Amino acid sequence: MTTYRIAPSILSADFARLGDEVRSVIDAGADFIHFDVMDNHYVPNLTVGPLVAQAIKPYCKRADGSPVPLDVHLMVEPVDALAQMFAKAGADIVSFHPEASRHVDRTLQLIRDSGCRAGLVFNPATSLDVLDHVMDKVDLVLIMSVNPGFGGQSFIPEALRKTAMARQRLDAYRAHSGREVLLEVDGGIKADNIAAVAAAGADTFVAGSAIFGQKDYRAVIDAMRGELARVA
Repeated sequence: MTTYRIAPSILSADFARLGDEVRSVIDAGADFIHFDVMDNHYVPNLTVGPLVAQAIKPYCKRADGSPVPLDVHLMVEPVDALAQMFAKAGADIVSFHPEASRHVDRTLQLIRDSGCRAGLVFNPATSLDVLDHVMDKVDLVLIMSVNPGFGGQSFIPEALRKTAMARQRLDAYRAHSGREVLLEVDGGIKADNIAAVAAAGADTFVAGSAIFGQKDYRAVIDAMRGELARVA
């Protein structure tokens, strides 16, 4: 049975009380904390840096003390220096866009050597072909179901087909390697479409405004899990 993970994106949280927001969404059932980094260069927006990741890292744990992974999505160019800075700041997963790195294989290895899991992120119009050459260094594949740069966008339906294509690649790789690679989808995820995304093959779901835009975080996450249970 597939293990599903919900990764609230703090891009939509209240930045004036970010630590409390992280704690609240974890208490509500979050599996990962998704941390979006934008540089006003690779994407037309500017968000937060390693110092903010370092500040919220102590909050990334459940009431029983067990850790919740800090899932950093770099929408930056160049990648390598910031990837290492976020690793030092406490990131557990660092993902980047292949077109933002001159040497994708090297960047993946750099992230892993820094003690983090490494991920590749694919924009709506970016081919998955690069995966065929670096799968042994990839721990997570992230399919963007919106164009990166801003929260609150609507889900692009074509992302379902792309998610299914990525799932075929990951299943084939697992069949001969025995290694599991997570398949995450980010953008416009809500309770009313999460089941379709899971049916396409995703196991990890980033949701920003769908969770942080509501008063009751647990109610939203529970509703998402209810929809996922129908797929499982």
